[in-house]
Amino acid sequence: LIVITLPAIGTADRTSTAERARFLQRHLFRSLRPQPVDRAIMSTTAATTVARAQPMTAEAILRLFPDIDTNDDALSGHDEEQIRLMDEVCIVTDEDDMPVGKASKKICHLMTNIDKGLLHRAFSVFLFNDKNELLLQQRAAEKITFPDMWTNTCCSHPLAVSGETGSTLPDAVEGAKRAAQRKLDHELGIKKEQVPLDKFRFLTRIHYKAPSDGKWGEHEVDYILFIKANVDLDPNENEVQATQYVSADKLRALFEDPSLKFTPWFKLICNSMLFEWWEHLDSGLDKYTDEQQIRRML
Repeated sequence: LIVITLPAIGTADRTSTAERARFLQRHLFRSLRPQPVDRAIMSTTAATTVARAQPMTAEAILRLFPDIDTNDDALSGHDEEQIRLMDEVCIVTDEDDMPVGKASKKICHLMTNIDKGLLHRAFSVFLFNDKNELLLQQRAAEKITFPDMWTNTCCSHPLAVSGETGSTLPDAVEGAKRAAQRKLDHELGIKKEQVPLDKFRFLTRIHYKAPSDGKWGEHEVDYILFIKANVDLDPNENEVQATQYVSADKLRALFEDPSLKFTPWFKLICNSMLFEWWEHLDSGLDKYTDEQQIRRML
């Protein structure tokens, strides 16, 4: 058994929702590492949740987050295919990117759950052609989160399935690369033969949080992947409404256009690291790859 002790809420000493969320983020996931105990500890000064030391399930996540929002009303009125995709199962991690369970894409992206500390794994692909131009996509209007916004080539999630989950960094990187292959095909029609796994370069991970519309948002450990390849595009209109290749100077100019909206993770990466990496795409990129530490952008 694992005992997870949370601060009690009493009439004399009431803990705020925000404080409890911070406690979850700092302490809950670390408490998931197995510890031998004889019995659950109960007292009048602490609320205790008990979970078994076994492979986690979506149901276990619900036990760990007893107030988690699972209501389907948030999906009302959205595109049917995008609603179906919200049933995909994401990898729930602690703040150090260790997998602690799994939960649906819907559960992971509701701000009510993000505000409780729920964190999941993601990836962002930056694909460049032989002119060193970056392929951008504009997300479809049907997307539930961040519709109509411009972003990097492909942004999605490794799933809690064989081949895409990893508890060590090398395994997690390989899982992110496989997921990237899968989603490049799904969103942009790029066949895996044009983006072989060994051509992806892993740079770093970023931990960030961003609301979308007040109801939906992101809270991710995002794996940054570069790849240089000439590819054939056949965009899925339910995912992508437009694409374009841009130079670094063209991208800077696009950021100055007030009529264009960009995803928050893309702007974070661009404002902090992208252009420096881009300058070294053909020479010197190695010094930026395989970073071990997670970059916190909260």
